[in-house]
Amino acid sequence: MLAPLIDSHCHLNYEGLAERQDEVLANARGAGVTGFLNISTREREWRDVVATAEREGDVWATVGIHPHEADRHADLGRQVLREATDHPRVIGIGESGLDYYYDKSDRAVQRDLFRMHIDVARETGLPLVIHTRDAEDDTADILEDEMGKGAFPALIHCFTASAQFGRKVLDLGLTISLSGIVTFKNAKDLQEFAKEVPASKLLVETDSPFLAPVPHRGKTCEPAFVRHTAEFVANLRCVSTDELAATTSHNFFNLFTKAEAPA
Repeated sequence: MLAPLIDSHCHLNYEGLAERQDEVLANARGAGVTGFLNISTREREWRDVVATAEREGDVWATVGIHPHEADRHADLGRQVLREATDHPRVIGIGESGLDYYYDKSDRAVQRDLFRMHIDVARETGLPLVIHTRDAEDDTADILEDEMGKGAFPALIHCFTASAQFGRKVLDLGLTISLSGIVTFKNAKDLQEFAKEVPASKLLVETDSPFLAPVPHRGKTCEPAFVRHTAEFVANLRCVSTDELAATTSHNFFNLFTKAEAPA
């Protein structure tokens, strides 16, 4: 019997998965995936993302604005985001953060929106799902500054940053989520850091339909593939896949306390 796994970050309503969502979920359940966190990136997605969580008992939702979309949501207002978190199937906020690699939105707008998401996370107690790329210094500075105003739960999703940044956010109490990127041959630094993340602060994800792990690299990623990532990370950390699955599933429910673990 396969050890149950949680895909802590997927986009079930994105092209490549949305048009065959039932099949994708069935594939994942057949691979032992017992929970899915369906992530939103812009306001117009919220309704569909939440609707999937309403329909599927093992799917939960987040609401938030990706940094790529910041310019289009500069006037969103914290109350709109705050009210969207009241839905019983919404268990997290995001993804939000900073992306200076593509620079699709003004950096100042990204930072303002990131802080607004943090403020709502602090008020609601819902974990913030953070995207950061080529923005380590500003991300760390904002997190440290905001933690000084009052603690809030958060994770760095699809972690690909430096070990120095990783240690800094771990010191702030954040969780680290690893995607299929950790299985890539050119991800040696990430693989080394993956060995040192405390077991209690580790999650696994797919970020599907993106970033399929080896042996599916280059294909449309599916939540079922989280097992390949889990197996790879377990091998890196010299533990069994069953142990890693149990640990990361426990961590998911310990972080996302609004979600109910299966009986």
